Amino acid sequence: MSLSFLVAMLLLGLIAGAVAKLLVPGNDPGGLFMTMVIGVVGAFLGGFLADALGFGGLTGFDFRTFVIAVIGSVLLLLIYRAVEGRGRGRGRRRRRRLI
Repeated sequence: MSLSFLVAMLLLGLIAGAVAKLLVPGNDPGGLFMTMVIGVVGAFLGGFLADALGFGGLTGFDFRTFVIAVIGSVLLLLIYRAVEGRGRGRGRRRRRRLI
């Protein structure tokens, strides 16, 4: 893996994560670094799902790859919200005092 490939994937992840955050409104984690992480992990998730469904994986830096990365990032954000929302209500209830 070359340095230029790594930089290209980080840039793709940053852009895909930002687009995913724009498409899925709401309270999402972090700033620039978390947007990049969501985009890169979402790109891998999207590439895996596209390959499993027979559309082919991530092949290079083109429009198809970008769309797959954005779809994967949106899915990752929705999964994050589902997991994060499940744990929100626990432990935050006030106990009633008996006296």
